Amino acid sequence: MHSFLPVTKKEVEKLGWENIDVILFSGDAYIDHPAFGSAVIARIIESVGLKVAIVPQPNWQDDLRDFKKFGKPTLFFAVTSGNMDSMVNHYTANKRLRSDDAFTPGNKHGARPDYAVNVYCNILKKLYPDVPIVIGGIEASLRRLCHYDYWSDHLKPSILLESKADLLLYGMAEKTLIELLEKLKNGISFQQIKEHVQSAIVLNEKINQKHILLPSYEECLNDKKAFALAYRLIEENSSQKEPEILVQKHGDKYVTVFAPALITSNELDSYYQLPYTRQPHPKYQKKEPIPAFEMIKNSITIHRGCFGGCSFCSLAIHQGKFIVSRSLQSIEKEVDTLSQMDYFKGHISDLGGPSANMYRMNGINEELCKKCKRPSCIYPNICANLETNPSHLLELYRKVRAKKNIKKVTIGSGIRYDIHIRQLKNKIHAEYLKELIIHHVSGRLKVAPEHIHEQVLKLMFKPSFDLFKEFYIFFENINRQHQLKQQIIPYFISNHPGSTIECMVELSQSLKKMNIKPEQVQDFTPTPMTLASVMYYSGINPYTLKPVYVAKKMYERQLQKELFFWYLPDNKKQIEQKLLSLQKKHLIKYFKR
Repeated sequence: MHSFLPVTKKEVEKLGWENIDVILFSGDAYIDHPAFGSAVIARIIESVGLKVAIVPQPNWQDDLRDFKKFGKPTLFFAVTSGNMDSMVNHYTANKRLRSDDAFTPGNKHGARPDYAVNVYCNILKKLYPDVPIVIGGIEASLRRLCHYDYWSDHLKPSILLESKADLLLYGMAEKTLIELLEKLKNGISFQQIKEHVQSAIVLNEKINQKHILLPSYEECLNDKKAFALAYRLIEENSSQKEPEILVQKHGDKYVTVFAPALITSNELDSYYQLPYTRQPHPKYQKKEPIPAFEMIKNSITIHRGCFGGCSFCSLAIHQGKFIVSRSLQSIEKEVDTLSQMDYFKGHISDLGGPSANMYRMNGINEELCKKCKRPSCIYPNICANLETNPSHLLELYRKVRAKKNIKKVTIGSGIRYDIHIRQLKNKIHAEYLKELIIHHVSGRLKVAPEHIHEQVLKLMFKPSFDLFKEFYIFFENINRQHQLKQQIIPYFISNHPGSTIECMVELSQSLKKMNIKPEQVQDFTPTPMTLASVMYYSGINPYTLKPVYVAKKMYERQLQKELFFWYLPDNKKQIEQKLLSLQKKHLIKYFKR
């Protein structure tokens, strides 16, 4: 049985350690499982022969004993907000404080501060001004350059400046962390590190290498078009397989972002084969369950990256556009490990990734990908250079299903059905969809058409709603043929840039005709470093520099969301009243029948 990494002074003493090389502060509870970033980073540090301790959810409001208990590390402090941006974790799309936190025992709110990375770093800098701080995780990654912060309704500078951290590792940074640790072990100091792959750093002068100079923070503050242009340059650069260095001036400093590290399938396998216990730390045994662990414990990640390019999603900016897949052997090994866990009852709840069906889908000629600036490989059409054959995925599904202790394998991640619906003439795509529907749906299949209106879908980088209708018919036909009682759960977004009240009325009427009654919908939340967030803030499409309609008044935002629930009797009166107040009387007729 593998042992947990230490979180208390007693555990460190029991190990006989006189010092700790890296002390990791995280906004999440410590769950030693590869789905949780803090565990992966800590295990990576351990794997190169260094001593690491974790401080999960430190108390920042008392005498700061959590920040002092281990003293100084010999190398650096590592800081992350956890698996989510702390502001997304804390607030709804309407900026209301949430009462829950899935990464905390008992789903209890209040275990981490707003802007957790900044808060943790500023405390550490006051206590230990001479100790370097390395930040990472989703919050740091997506705030590495000038970004729009929805909760303060303000353009913020790079998180490096507000946090006072010394180095930022963005994205899924295992490989770049290993390289950093090797440099430090070899005696190179932080002061000497002026260039490091997949990192961001603040320099006093512009780097003397080829780079893209973005509009400065001050230019973005003063001109929304400059901010829109900056984002376009960032996205186009990150969409290439060989991106350039990005530089953005902030005052008299230069925030410099180096190109990402490309990892291999073998390297990805190695990160998942580290000695995780796959359990929450024993300190939580007498506490209530941690919802995020309960949700993820029986699932397995098979790849990372997403080439979908949805404008409201930050996956490609964080994980990368290009798919890196684990080997079949590595996945099978993890399935075998999972099947031996006491909590496993035979049902794998997900065998997926950001989009579950992108496993081993890559460029046919990867030379063409090196300078391609398309943010999406499948919108507005499927790139001719993209290999979309799902045969590897079918092989994986069949091998896992055949294993002795596996009773059921379902796909909990969403799938990009449009990849296969566009290519149904090719038998392998029809075969994949049939096998998915017959064997891998746990009663409900999640898909995300997101909207119906063409002008909104265009801004989302999402395909026509007609493809969803086609898939819906295909799904129902397979259910009838095999006497299955299964449902499609379509995901939709209200208040996305471009979406008007008229667009939402059209969407609600289409759902009504299809007898689809949404139970849960997503109200658009402008999160840092997404195309949609830039449009929300600026009112400009960065790719055309033309105006985009944005719903910002809370009254209208509430109505757009309520229109999804046209079928609820209590909602009809509210919809009618709000349409009248917004001088949309002509739309009331659609809700009278």
